[in-house]
Amino acid sequence: MTRMTRGEVEVVPTTEALMRAAAQSFVSSSADAIRSTGRFAVALSGGSTPKSLYTLLASDPYVASIDWSRVHVFWGDERCLAPDHPSSNYRMTRDALLSRVPIPEGNVHRIRGEEDPTVSAAAYERELRTVFATDAGPPRSERGAGFDLVLLGMGDNGHTASLFPGLRAVRETQRWVMAEYVAEVSMWRVTLTPVVINAAAEVVFLVAGGTKAAMLRRVLDGPREPDVLPAQAVAPRHGRLRWLVDVAAAAQLERS
Repeated sequence: MTRMTRGEVEVVPTTEALMRAAAQSFVSSSADAIRSTGRFAVALSGGSTPKSLYTLLASDPYVASIDWSRVHVFWGDERCLAPDHPSSNYRMTRDALLSRVPIPEGNVHRIRGEEDPTVSAAAYERELRTVFATDAGPPRSERGAGFDLVLLGMGDNGHTASLFPGLRAVRETQRWVMAEYVAEVSMWRVTLTPVVINAAAEVVFLVAGGTKAAMLRRVLDGPREPDVLPAQAVAPRHGRLRWLVDVAAAAQLERS
């Protein structure tokens, strides 16, 4: 079996340091993209670790370091729930970040989890294609035709976004967005596929805590088996892949 291409792995001492590193990365990526194309397109992740990041971004000095009028926010995945449901990724992000920063309403591109999952997925792909000016086919490689930054987490089972082990979306080669029923959590999810994730200028995984250590070792140091470990399907074609992890999560990694 082939090995996983690690990308850049940055280990920081604490979860707090991880949040600061991620916030600084967000600020730097936004400034670079806005200088290059006039806007910053970012796909956000759900979960407790990103929530801490979003709370930090909404505080000084970070909130004043970002030109929010030029930020376009998307999501890597969404639960098929109403936007006000406590488990909605959109609601979490709205409460932690979006309601606390001066971002125009039209720059917030949420996945409509309250609609039929397949309808919602198709609508979101159309929206992405409109924003990135690509009517059909794969994402284009030039700057501004894809995400400037995709933030991802990693589940205890090696999933990322809503790319779960054994699901079709992990191996998708054409569609940018898919809806799938995830038996593991008894719920429909809408997710970006590797087709569009891997066209991003930068992808950053945030992984914290000792409970993730064994899985992180399998994903980064083990054989490449994306059907079993979907996080391994993330391999930007022309972009930068970074893993920001705390010491606890990195405890079992091989030293490179």
